[in-house]
Amino acid sequence: MTFEQWARVGLPKLLRFATALCGSGDLAGDMVQDVALKAHRHWDRVREADVPDAYLRKMLVNEYLSWRRKWSRIVPRAEIFPTEQLADHANQQADRDQLLTELAKLPRRQRAVLTLRYYGGLSDPEIAETLGCTASTVRAHASRALAALRIEMAAPKTFQTSRTGVTHAH
Repeated sequence: MTFEQWARVGLPKLLRFATALCGSGDLAGDMVQDVALKAHRHWDRVREADVPDAYLRKMLVNEYLSWRRKWSRIVPRAEIFPTEQLADHANQQADRDQLLTELAKLPRRQRAVLTLRYYGGLSDPEIAETLGCTASTVRAHASRALAALRIEMAAPKTFQTSRTGVTHAH
């Protein structure tokens, strides 16, 4: 299979995976582009892999982990917390956004484990191979990440009364 043949089918899947991993379509596009360039340069090695898609997914996870490490020290982070939340009639989208927000708070490896498990559909041994660790380490990361998500997602919303007497959820 040539790189071009793989790209027609594989790039959209890799981009969807990257979007779930990164939580940002823009960042996912940048990372997939970087991985695709590296894959194109070394296509002979990629093509010879037992499962080229798994090899490329591992490249993407490594790119994600190294990108976060490299740029987290440089990119300024302005955290803006809205003073009030507007009602969102699309509950499913609101739940998805909340989950993505909470996922973004997890350490990189925990987030990678959950994304590979629940979005990528990989088993613990496959995740361990992708991340270069043991299956028990994968289970530990998953357990800690899910516990943190349960705590954050179950935390009661706090309410504050504004000067106008209207109650707002935070």
